Amino acid sequence: MSEGLREELELKPALEAVLMVVDEPATEEHLAKVLERPRRAVADALRELADEYTVQGRGFELRLVAGGWRFYSRAAYADAVEGFVLDGQHARLTQAALETLAVVAYRQPVSRSRVSAVRGVNCDGVMRTLLQRGLVDEAGTEPETGAILYRTTNYFLERMGLRGLDELPELAPFLPEADAIEAETLEGVPSFDPDAPDAPETHADDKTEM
Repeated sequence: MSEGLREELELKPALEAVLMVVDEPATEEHLAKVLERPRRAVADALRELADEYTVQGRGFELRLVAGGWRFYSRAAYADAVEGFVLDGQHARLTQAALETLAVVAYRQPVSRSRVSAVRGVNCDGVMRTLLQRGLVDEAGTEPETGAILYRTTNYFLERMGLRGLDELPELAPFLPEADAIEAETLEGVPSFDPDAPDAPETHADDKTEM
């Protein structure tokens, strides 16, 4: 961007224009670099815009999620948006997928075999679904077994409206004996992780969720 053009552009409208076309939350550093403005000025402008939209009662809001800024429809108008987007077609995650995603979120990095052990059922199909939807990805391998480890993604944080994993609600008040239950579940449960060495074969009659 030329010096003259940079000086002509008003910061707030420029930020709005850029944020209208992003496909993932944009960081303050990136926006400052693109618009050639100080990061502090960009950060202040973003927060002012967010406050202005709230005061004006706009149908959208500017939110800081997963380390970056992005426009979202306001929660008060969720029913209107859902009706337009879905139009009778619901493509939500199954209960099995939601439970598996929760295990990954709270135990990450975690292998497929451990997720399966916690849930007591083969989770291979569900994990593939979560990978395809970009909610989880690979996070290296487990030193002891060589099994692939999985973690949640920034897209997961974005969809959940979280700034980071530290904003996940505490499980203790709801599952005070979670560790004891998991320890019992792990006993006698075979590894379902096909990436782990000497993983047992999966047969057609195995209990598997998709």
